Amino acid sequence: MTDAAMSTGRIALVLGATGGIGAETAKALVRHGWAVRALTRRPLAGDGLDPTLAWTSGDAMNADDVARAARGADLIVHGVNPPRYRNWRGLALPMLDATIAAARRHGARILFPGTVYNYGPGDRRLLHEDTPQRPTTRKGAIRVEMEERLRRAAESGVPVLIVRAGDYFGASGGNTWFGQGMVTPGKQLRRFVDPGAVGAGHAWAYLPDLAETMAQLLDRADELAPFERFHFRGHWFARNRDLAEAVRHAVGDPTLPIWGFPWWLVTLTSPVVRLFREMHEMRYIWRESIELDNTKLVAFLGEESHTPIDAALRQTLEALECLSPAAQKVGRDLLEA
Repeated sequence: MTDAAMSTGRIALVLGATGGIGAETAKALVRHGWAVRALTRRPLAGDGLDPTLAWTSGDAMNADDVARAARGADLIVHGVNPPRYRNWRGLALPMLDATIAAARRHGARILFPGTVYNYGPGDRRLLHEDTPQRPTTRKGAIRVEMEERLRRAAESGVPVLIVRAGDYFGASGGNTWFGQGMVTPGKQLRRFVDPGAVGAGHAWAYLPDLAETMAQLLDRADELAPFERFHFRGHWFARNRDLAEAVRHAVGDPTLPIWGFPWWLVTLTSPVVRLFREMHEMRYIWRESIELDNTKLVAFLGEESHTPIDAALRQTLEALECLSPAAQKVGRDLLEA
């Protein structure tokens, strides 16, 4: 057992440990010596549950379940979101309130993964932690309200750490724009779908890097303010098309077709299909450049965890089972070169 994996006596409860950011954060915390509990609605004997975590049954919507699971915990990772944009106000706010109540009851810190939804269209500048948040969408307003509730909780004695990042990708990120809208999990990559507008940039967070950064911040929790926020830069592409070109390079296929996203269909059907209505509302994120300033983070940690984009994309595509045998060989050759 390495020093990093030795127990530190710290206990974390992860909500959303079967999802992308929750799963990766749980792994990172284990590497940093935390004993990690995970709340799940799945049968505890079900397949696919990480055996390095202590699983407990319960529902993140149920305040009693969260409080029970958080007993003795030093940290609660709030890594849950309503699936597929469904009923954010009716689900997101009660789940957060349950987390805050449990953290207050047991004296735990809250780790909250932030998003760029808080920022409305028209802010085409570099975003730092104190940039005013002026959302024009329902989901953006809810995210701002969530962070305001966390700020009030911190003022009343519940320490909070918010780490904001762009869109997720990674082996655990199947339920993301990358894993659902740009590639098709389980199918060989024959094309890549680019939903972004020409000339706009986009911020991407490789989940293992983001989770490692969160764990490093928590290693220095004694130095954090009661209500602390950091921006994670991740992989910034000044043009949306640059990500598609990076995918081509990572899989060794410079002719891989790049398709546009059918926004016309989303617009046409948004009045009757809730998912498309929610996607249409957030389209501005793909039309405008939203870049995150990580100056504060780098000043605090010294550097930001950063996997080279070729390796990050290959690991993601392999986990999503999108690579052909030939593309897998390209990856092995690159590693051996």
